[in-house]
Amino acid sequence: MRRGFASNYRTAVIAAMIGACFVSIAVRLYCLHVLDRSQFLTMIEKARYAIDVENARRGDILDSRGNLLATSNSQVVLGVDPQAVRPEDEKKWPELAALIHVPLSEIQRVFTTKTRPPEVKAPNVAALAAAKQEAAAEAADQKPPVDVSIGPKFEFNLADDGSGKTTVPAEVLDDQLDENGQRPIRWAKLRDDLKESVYDEVKKLDIKGVYGNLVYRRAYPHNSLAAHVVGFVNHQNVPVMGIEKYANFYLAGHNGWIVTEVDGRRHELAQFRTRQVDPIDGYNVVLSIDSVVQDIVEQELDYIGEHFKPLKASIIVSDARTGFILALANYPTFNPNEYQKASIASLTDPAVSDVLEPGSTFKIVATSGALQEGRVTPETRFDCNDDTVVLNGHVRKLPRDDEHFDHKLTLREVLSHSSNRGAFRCAYLLGPQLFYDYAKAYGFGEYTHFPLGPESRGVLIPPNKWDGLTFTRMPMGHSVSATPLQIQFAMGVIASGGELLRPQVIREIRDSHNEVVFRYSRDVRRRVISRRTAETMAAMLTWVTVPHEGTAPAAGIPGFQVAGKTGTAEKIINGKYSRTKHVASFVGFFPASRPALVISVIVDQASANLPGGVAYGSIVSAPSFRHIGEKLIQYLNIKPVDEAPRSPSLLALSSR
Repeated sequence: MRRGFASNYRTAVIAAMIGACFVSIAVRLYCLHVLDRSQFLTMIEKARYAIDVENARRGDILDSRGNLLATSNSQVVLGVDPQAVRPEDEKKWPELAALIHVPLSEIQRVFTTKTRPPEVKAPNVAALAAAKQEAAAEAADQKPPVDVSIGPKFEFNLADDGSGKTTVPAEVLDDQLDENGQRPIRWAKLRDDLKESVYDEVKKLDIKGVYGNLVYRRAYPHNSLAAHVVGFVNHQNVPVMGIEKYANFYLAGHNGWIVTEVDGRRHELAQFRTRQVDPIDGYNVVLSIDSVVQDIVEQELDYIGEHFKPLKASIIVSDARTGFILALANYPTFNPNEYQKASIASLTDPAVSDVLEPGSTFKIVATSGALQEGRVTPETRFDCNDDTVVLNGHVRKLPRDDEHFDHKLTLREVLSHSSNRGAFRCAYLLGPQLFYDYAKAYGFGEYTHFPLGPESRGVLIPPNKWDGLTFTRMPMGHSVSATPLQIQFAMGVIASGGELLRPQVIREIRDSHNEVVFRYSRDVRRRVISRRTAETMAAMLTWVTVPHEGTAPAAGIPGFQVAGKTGTAEKIINGKYSRTKHVASFVGFFPASRPALVISVIVDQASANLPGGVAYGSIVSAPSFRHIGEKLIQYLNIKPVDEAPRSPSLLALSSR
């Protein structure tokens, strides 16, 4: 028989080659699935495993009437993966450029730039410290402690949208370098503030590689209105100051997330989704601030800033009955939408943080204390021309008064004429310790625990640390310092009927369905004086605003009883009291016999349009008090109680 085409040798060679192929495949499979299984499994898991964060919406901040002071707008951060761009989509680029308002040349540049040089990071301080520690340990023949948090890492922004950074091992980035040592660009930002409606139009273009991420941007609809109260959130979504920072626990909400797997094109494989946690939106915070009242106050501050050119100024308006703040504003101010343009000075809240000598507004402490203790009556008279006193066997000179009196002053006249010596005589009748106790009771020298800050508690020196002049100077408001907020609520003691109220600015906390979660109410810190003493003090303080009787007729409002006190405190410059730099103030309330509002106007170092060159509270601050009061009477529909000032002596008798 004839032999076939294939010889036994040839058959054996072919069989050996086929067998070798199967063996090599088997070896390769063994290496992949047995020897190197853990390594490749880790790589695959890294490539397929994904956690997608769903951002929660930050809660709104509203005023007392429901007007938005701060809100969160949804926007899309639009970008492109240059590696996924298709040549056939190039004809759509002009339409994309027109939609997102980006020059076509920029679109072309971003789409065609596919790689960047590998980033070179600055040395990791922690890693250097660990290396030194390891070297020292080796020198001592010791095993260094293990710190799993230290290792070669790179950081990069996935979308540069303020949502945070993703940290990956360096070896993963090394795998992404191409043959030229360049790193492929997988994300390039086109716009970071695109409206969702515009993004819907972008998606209709169906340009491969172009996609967006939904984010929330903080916005302040009224710009600088109540800026120091509301505060702001920076571009990294971190609250910096104001209610944004204080109430962040309520406002922030909780982000959700999805644990899933993706394919090679980074598309989700929904069947492998293992967990989904929905985001929880933040609560809304309702303030006691009234936008209209706030706007009135800020307009007056603009006038003060333009007319008097002060260093700083603060105006506070509060409800005399509850202590809730209706308006709090400072000069200079800033726009939280453009906080990066604000000066350092404008980002502080002097109403809460700055301390100053209260001046004559502090005289309510000594006079009301002496009245409460029964040491004086409204008709008690003082010789305010006597300029010396004996203290602890030493003759001390009393501070001067701005005017010479031809008769002894009653307690009412001590207040209406703002006599420094008369205020000291009241403190002298109390004695150092009791006078100090009343100052403490009025809230001086201690924190108010107001939610905005950082808050200063001021300076109130105890009697055992007084020098020879402190007791003669403190009753007139020197040798003591306080914040404008403390001065406001010290006067509020008299307006509230003798109680020191806690200043508050948050009314309610509401959830995303507008249901009230928590409501704040009136909070009394302590009773300072009796209601009868407070009413008598209020009646005497009305004479401060009476023409030819008091120091601040410019604060008077026709048809209304206005009670208040001026202050003109010399500033301490280089350790000495200055005769040219002052803090001018007027703090008062109305109607005096049934107080509705407490208003303080405090102007630091006015320098322009000053008659006589001195920034008296009666000239700088009192007129602004009247301007604000007249507007608020109309807006809040405040009714007058009594047109004529009431006699404090008759009031004291009728209150018994």
